Amino acid sequence: MHVDLMLDALDGLSVGDAVGAEFPILRRSVAELRGGELPPGRWEWTDDTEMACTVVGELLEFGEIDQDRIAVRFAERCDQRRDYGFMTVDTLGRIGRGMPWRQVTAAAFGGDGSCGNGAAMRVAPLGAFYAEDVERVVAEAVRSAQVTHAHREGVAGAVAVALAAATAARGRLTGKRPAPGEFIDSVLDRLGNGETAQGIRRARGLLGGSAEQAAAELGTGIRVTAQDTVPFAMWVAATHLDDYRAAVATCVGAGGDTDTTSAIVGGIVAAHTGGRAGGLPAAWLAAREPLPGWLPPVRSAGPGKSATGRLRRWLSGKS
Repeated sequence: MHVDLMLDALDGLSVGDAVGAEFPILRRSVAELRGGELPPGRWEWTDDTEMACTVVGELLEFGEIDQDRIAVRFAERCDQRRDYGFMTVDTLGRIGRGMPWRQVTAAAFGGDGSCGNGAAMRVAPLGAFYAEDVERVVAEAVRSAQVTHAHREGVAGAVAVALAAATAARGRLTGKRPAPGEFIDSVLDRLGNGETAQGIRRARGLLGGSAEQAAAELGTGIRVTAQDTVPFAMWVAATHLDDYRAAVATCVGAGGDTDTTSAIVGGIVAAHTGGRAGGLPAAWLAAREPLPGWLPPVRSAGPGKSATGRLRRWLSGKS
């Protein structure tokens, strides 16, 4: 387990979320964003980050996803001011009132379950955490998704993002960036053949083309589904895996659900580039609203330390 990689992915996710949410009101051009020229301020994150922090908190405390526990915590921490979708608020509200999460999520959308992008938006840190255990990445991503997304595409979106983050993190561990096609293949190898997977295959075929073409053919989250969000995020991450600023700027420039595409891509890319050690623009990280008080902003003690030791220091507040 890799605590540092997970925390870097969380930083990348939350900064991307905040930039994607705030950029439309900053009155700056995408060229300025790509160049890092943005005004200082407090960039607030959305439900993407709030839910990702709950996932990270579970992994830090327990090392795995317990569905009953995380369902309750999602419900307890749901702050409607964070731009949660209507159905998510309804789902978490029912869970918070004591209804079994399996019953609630299965009943959503007329019994089809949600295929939204919410499970995908929060899961990149999980993929980085289990980077060297691909089977565990898949199993835990499925568990993390099912508590809110019963539809197979909602789950597939989460699995795809977790696998992408794991691949990005392994590239960092080995010091080798995977080629764009290799990166997407690592996701497709374990994803099956649903609509989300088909979209990611189309994304692979568009590698080397323009962001405008990729956005037009794959979607940018405007329908807020996994199928309409994750394929474009895979294209951006594969194309800009070693350049966080360019990756987020590409998501913002494409439009659509920019906070979510930027959160997904930001989490994946930061798992590869690193976070506070230089992978993220320092000014962006400084402008991002602090993470929740129940999740202390702790770093590891450094190279060579065991994951168990880092975890103990995080929980004790001594890291």
